[in-house]
Amino acid sequence: VQLQASGGGLVHAGESLRLSCAASGSTTSIRSMGWYRQAPGKQRELVATITSTRSTTYADSVQGRFTLSRDNAKHTVYLQMNSLKSEDTAVYYCAGSGILALWVLADKYSYWGQGTEVTVSS
Repeated sequence: VQLQASGGGLVHAGESLRLSCAASGSTTSIRSMGWYRQAPGKQRELVATITSTRSTTYADSVQGRFTLSRDNAKHTVYLQMNSLKSEDTAVYYCAGSGILALWVLADKYSYWGQGTEVTVSS
């Protein structure tokens, strides 16, 4: 399984971005996908997760601003990020797991994409 993250960029506070994570290879083995982020000097943290049944969970810091969705036909998960804040600045990573669960811990994910950088200027 390969995951390709894209959609990062430089925006102003209050603006929006949509990140995409496209899966290829044995995509049917992916039952859950997550987005994590890592800001400079900080640990990687969970942003949101979604299962193949479209159950979702969000970090408190993004609840109400970020929305996950998935297009199973395109094997792609989207993270719509609205009302961005400077503290959302980070490298965002998508991850996949073969187990149907809303994983919080990063080590539960077997597959990782490369990061896509999001910079929010205040």
